[in-house]
Amino acid sequence: MDARQLPARHGAIWLLAGFALFRRHPPLMTALTFGYLLTVIVVNLVPKIGPFLLPLILPTLTVMLANGCRAIERGKPFDGDTLIAGISTQRVGLIRLGGLHLVGSSLLVLGGFALGEPINISDGIDPTEAMALATDLAILLLLASPLLMAFWFAPLLTAWDGVSAGKSLFFSFIASWRNWRAFAMYGLVLILVGALLPGLILVIAGLLSPALVTILSVALRMLLIFVLAPTMVASVYLSYRDVFEAVAKVDE
Repeated sequence: MDARQLPARHGAIWLLAGFALFRRHPPLMTALTFGYLLTVIVVNLVPKIGPFLLPLILPTLTVMLANGCRAIERGKPFDGDTLIAGISTQRVGLIRLGGLHLVGSSLLVLGGFALGEPINISDGIDPTEAMALATDLAILLLLASPLLMAFWFAPLLTAWDGVSAGKSLFFSFIASWRNWRAFAMYGLVLILVGALLPGLILVIAGLLSPALVTILSVALRMLLIFVLAPTMVASVYLSYRDVFEAVAKVDE
């Protein structure tokens, strides 16, 4: 599989294009996103087996989201067959991907436990504890990065391109590594839009009126849930399209 190497600005473009796709059909994009989130929550709450079952089905859920985004982008009719396109024919590969995801997630959880005991914040955190917590979080993020890179494109490579589970993880990791600048920009824009900008708005509102803070806090939460979340869902599909499908079109 060939993957395009894109400039850093494409990280921001994925989110802008994701918002544009959301605007084409807000109810459907919202339904897709909340259907995914609800499924994740319900499965995770299943006693004993939920946390083990969830990683197994995440690749399939990712494909269903991408199928919906692709249908919206191409203006195709949306039905049950649209959502499961590529899943039945590649179910073995997706199940294997789920198994590998379970293994990777389990190792990541074990790595998190190995970092140390949780910090009790009931009485506040002194500077030493805060530094230790920040260090642990940075290490955990570093450990999670290879897993995220390997699974970012893998479900779609398996479902849509028929790539085996192991190879899809390899190609996804290499494609993510080649486009680290775009993904870094993607993360920075998400931090800016999802955390820094709302925080700045609330700080300014707090200087003006406590009541205004309450109102804006609710409004910003609603925007993050009903706009930013579907935009992020769409951006995953759009990043795959830019990195892999564009290569196929050029080759044709």
